[in-house]
Amino acid sequence: MDYRQAGVDIEAGNEVVRRIRQLLTRFPQPPEVVEGIGGFAGRYRWQGAGDLVAGADGVGTKILLAQALDRFDTIGIDLVAMNVNDVLAAGGRPLFFLDYIAVGRVNPDRLERVLEGVAVGCQEAGCALLGGETAEMPDVYGAEGMDLAGFAVGEVIWQRPRDPAPGDLAVGLASSGFHANGFSLIRAIIRAASLDLDRVYPESGEAVPLGQALLRPTRIYVGAVLPLLTDGTVVGMAHITGGGLTENLPRALPRGLGVRLRPTSWPVPPLMFWLARLGAVPEEEMRRTFNCGLGFVLLVPPERLARVQQHLGAAGIPAFAVGEVVPGEGVEWA
Repeated sequence: MDYRQAGVDIEAGNEVVRRIRQLLTRFPQPPEVVEGIGGFAGRYRWQGAGDLVAGADGVGTKILLAQALDRFDTIGIDLVAMNVNDVLAAGGRPLFFLDYIAVGRVNPDRLERVLEGVAVGCQEAGCALLGGETAEMPDVYGAEGMDLAGFAVGEVIWQRPRDPAPGDLAVGLASSGFHANGFSLIRAIIRAASLDLDRVYPESGEAVPLGQALLRPTRIYVGAVLPLLTDGTVVGMAHITGGGLTENLPRALPRGLGVRLRPTSWPVPPLMFWLARLGAVPEEEMRRTFNCGLGFVLLVPPERLARVQQHLGAAGIPAFAVGEVVPGEGVEWA
């Protein structure tokens, strides 16, 4: 027997590395990258003297939707976005990113599509794709099985100018859709309602097939938000991921403070309402599972609201004053 007979194709893995190197000729890396793809580890020349911040995340069961549709061109963007948005929420400017891809069988064409999305996401976030790992594990995953994880490291450029206080405003930045959260519930609704991923459902508010709408990649907020972090404009930030607004907004606040949200002050994508209705999902469950149309939230003093909205609008991201900081705990829905 040899390794290929046991289910691991080393040559296919080498082909993936070769394709990654070729891919990166289209996505030039920052000069700080001393050693990138192909070594035992990536090397990055760090010139700063401050703190670093790091995060790790994946795309959850959204990968199963990509597999069902055999569309892997955007899931890599999701992977980068989920990590760099977390680093941003901690006050970091992403410096570099690494991926971990686990598969049952190496398919170079499929992995190339995934990694092209990773490269696109890194370009959009302004960070280096420093390296990664592809693990072929036939006894852990089926032949078509795949899982994605990512790791981002950033330089802390934002120090909270002061703690949030009652009266500060919550500014919600529009999401691009479901991002990469809630897909176990979404897939359960699709099964229960016998929905066709290749069909356009006008009642969902989408003009594209359902599967295409659901695979819309996670919005990366780094480029738009970083310029707001250097002059005291922002006093808190939250990335709206698993747990939705209900669970994530309190993470941006000190003890004794909460947020009162006005749910009529921003548009929720009709697709979210439609799927929630089909699945008889209670409103409270929807609010803590889906992002409800907001992928990132900034806490700002009231006098800075106009500047923040003008800046984000110019960056192509709709922003809404969705609530305010109040005494108490958690999220209150007005």
